Amino acid sequence: MSWDPRSIPSQAGKTFVVTGGNAGIGYFISEQLAAAGGHVIIACRSAAKADAAIAAIHVRTPGAQLEHVTLDLSSYASVRSAAAALAGRRIDALIENAGSIMPSKKRETTVDGNEVMFGTNHLGHFLLTALLYPTLAATPGARVVAMGSGATRLTKAHLTDLQSASSFAPFAAYGQSKHATQSFGFELDRRLRAARGSVTSLVAHPGSGIDGLSPQRAGVTNPSAAGRMFARAFPFVGGGKDRAAWSAVRAATDPDAVGGDYWGPRGGFSGPAVRQKPAASSSNAAFGAALWSASEKLVGQRFAV
Repeated sequence: MSWDPRSIPSQAGKTFVVTGGNAGIGYFISEQLAAAGGHVIIACRSAAKADAAIAAIHVRTPGAQLEHVTLDLSSYASVRSAAAALAGRRIDALIENAGSIMPSKKRETTVDGNEVMFGTNHLGHFLLTALLYPTLAATPGARVVAMGSGATRLTKAHLTDLQSASSFAPFAAYGQSKHATQSFGFELDRRLRAARGSVTSLVAHPGSGIDGLSPQRAGVTNPSAAGRMFARAFPFVGGGKDRAAWSAVRAATDPDAVGGDYWGPRGGFSGPAVRQKPAASSSNAAFGAALWSASEKLVGQRFAV
């Protein structure tokens, strides 16, 4: 079917959980879903930032249904608390958008001892999905949308050093975390298909979301003059974060989308979301199975599908 990202089908009656839905690409995912009539639960660390995002969305969609659940993906305890708050509710799509992007030149660890990007981007979402799976399974047609990255085409996946303990470089470690994120999405799809349940798993990548090309939203995003000048001077680097949200939104709402789909901008960096082919390592079944087993051990939670 033809797809207009500026006029997505009505999502009235549906509930979406968007991790990191208070800022950046996640904010625009929340905004677009709310504008389509969806009930959006913004799962993020800061209540103040969630309130600012909710206020900004209400300016554009006064009747939007929005709420906040506290979630810090770098902490197993916080993930478990958030999952408990969401358990038993209707969840039509869990959009796993939040992530840590190269926070330091040196290797850092979470409170649970994991490399920050791998622990936040992958393990936090793995645990959250495992805990919410019974809730998702209770909502007919529920979807899980993992947020991948084009960085997977520029980096290698290392199963023997998942947390970059023996060799750390910021971009390589970020790419490793996104290989894991994508691989988890595809492995979840394989297991869901085998179980013949109604939940589906899809993966999306945003392309390039540029601050300087993003619409201004009071209290949430306010691109600097310098950022806008850069964006105008180098338009080929991508689009705004509002456009970067299109892939995840389509994966979550397109009635023709199916489990195992990989959605990304047509132009690579920016453009309408279309089905694409992921990096081979991310969709490799053997890698996915091994990563799943390792992830269960690291989070201390069996994820039986």
